[in-house]
Amino acid sequence: MRIAIQGELGSFSHEAALYLANDVSQRPSGGSTDPNATIVPCAVSADVFRNIADGAVEAAVIPIENSLAGPVAEHYDLLLSQSVAIERESLLRIRHNLIALPGVSLEALESVSSHPVALAQCRRFFDLHPEIRAVPYYDTAGSVRHVVETGDTKSAAIASRQAAAQYGAEILLADIEDNPANFTRFFLVRRPESLRPDPKPDKVSLAFTVENRPGALVEALQVFASLGTNLTKIESRPVAGKPWQYVFFVDFQILSADSADAILKALQSTCSMVKELGRYRSAGLNPLG
Repeated sequence: MRIAIQGELGSFSHEAALYLANDVSQRPSGGSTDPNATIVPCAVSADVFRNIADGAVEAAVIPIENSLAGPVAEHYDLLLSQSVAIERESLLRIRHNLIALPGVSLEALESVSSHPVALAQCRRFFDLHPEIRAVPYYDTAGSVRHVVETGDTKSAAIASRQAAAQYGAEILLADIEDNPANFTRFFLVRRPESLRPDPKPDKVSLAFTVENRPGALVEALQVFASLGTNLTKIESRPVAGKPWQYVFFVDFQILSADSADAILKALQSTCSMVKELGRYRSAGLNPLG
């Protein structure tokens, strides 16, 4: 199976994709999916979804939110605008590691590069080492590849264990993130016609819009309460080309397919747009993390 990710090989998305590919292959409905999936790195998220639409890949793995940094807004927009469906979710523990060329010592470092979010999540390390300069880079794994390709013995990177293994680098310090309660939620998405539904889904993601009038959003949310479901997340995003209008993304728990269908039917009578994004099983913690 070919799986697209945004970012370089060795990224956290790469880790999540390997785990989700293996997870799907172990399910009874998983067919002959190869756990050793081919990961297809893409420069930007739009390319990830374009590869799905064109059939260049069978699936994609995308981060949708981080427990510290919050939602990935662009991915919510793409889930709504593109013809894809969520098949699976995963929670990956984000462990940031200081990575350098083999043989390089901490004392030799003058700079450390990584994605700005990763740098921000490792402030304590830089406070303890004020002589080391933080350098923003476009990608965590890409920063490791850059260090290796340039052979710079005065620079290091912050990234995953997968990145160190991918590029033949060495971990100088492990788990340097400030907050250990750092998790990213990933979705495995496919074209709807290629979807392999989970036989026991307990969670639904959907998007809806409401009319711009008093009480419209309350009416929509009351649907979830009146039918006894637990709303686990709500996120709003502006509607492109329509200033001050919003689309709402929600996740909610279900006990059965009938309960999900009842909620969707009730929402369609009160909302101006409803799109189901996927039904899947709630994720446990990823053992790779």
